[in-house]
Amino acid sequence: MTTLVDLKKAHRATWAAGDYAAVARHIDEAPPRDLLDRIEIRSGQDVLDVATGTGNVALRAAAAGGRVVGLDLTPELFVTARRRAAEQGVAVEWLEGDAEELPFADASFDHVLSVFGVQFAPRHEAAAAEMARVCRPGGNVGLVNWTPVGLIGELFTILSGYLPAPPDYASSPPLWGSEAHVESLFAGTDVKLEFTYGSNPWRFASAEEWVAFLETNYGPTLKARERLSAEGRWEECRGEIVALVERRNAAGDGSLLLWAEYLVTVGRKAG
Repeated sequence: MTTLVDLKKAHRATWAAGDYAAVARHIDEAPPRDLLDRIEIRSGQDVLDVATGTGNVALRAAAAGGRVVGLDLTPELFVTARRRAAEQGVAVEWLEGDAEELPFADASFDHVLSVFGVQFAPRHEAAAAEMARVCRPGGNVGLVNWTPVGLIGELFTILSGYLPAPPDYASSPPLWGSEAHVESLFAGTDVKLEFTYGSNPWRFASAEEWVAFLETNYGPTLKARERLSAEGRWEECRGEIVALVERRNAAGDGSLLLWAEYLVTVGRKAG
């Protein structure tokens, strides 16, 4: 069985592959806005962005006056994050770290956030417990995650049908987009949850262009392509993804417009 250490090494390699910064640009409007519209970040508050990637949420939190730490298992992404911070004139501390073992004392942050990040930590219960632990009483845990029935959830369902099953201790990322699952993760943590939904637009010239973009830039799809190509099965898998995209296309002008559903979770920790 794959050990937890080996699995996390593979996760780091996955997110370091391709060009995640190019992907992040397509999810840098509605998702962070939908979260931060529901969480008031005041000047001087301490904010943690878990699995920050290239800083979509961390940079906005810093611009709002927060003292922000952006943590990620894949420090290769900080090259882009630091450049963006310098361009925007904001200060963020970028720190390599694991969402399942946050390197902070209890009650260190007023807001603990994650947008399309923590859902990829393999042990959901451990990650939820850590976010609740480092959140101060009266503070907020704020999350945005792809739903199981949305576009990205369906993409992962297709990929999982071709790839080896994960270890028993690892849960599927889109489960973080299920209200019932998230409620179960935070049960007993003194974090009271509220939910709402949003959708992120993906606009491309065609279904073919979007799939080519993902298989070149998005780590999970890129790694699937590498493995399945070696096995002679990528074209079959790719055909399913193209069919998914064509079925979900909402554009009426011959181009591509996809809406990817996500769950916004805001949890207030009892104070």
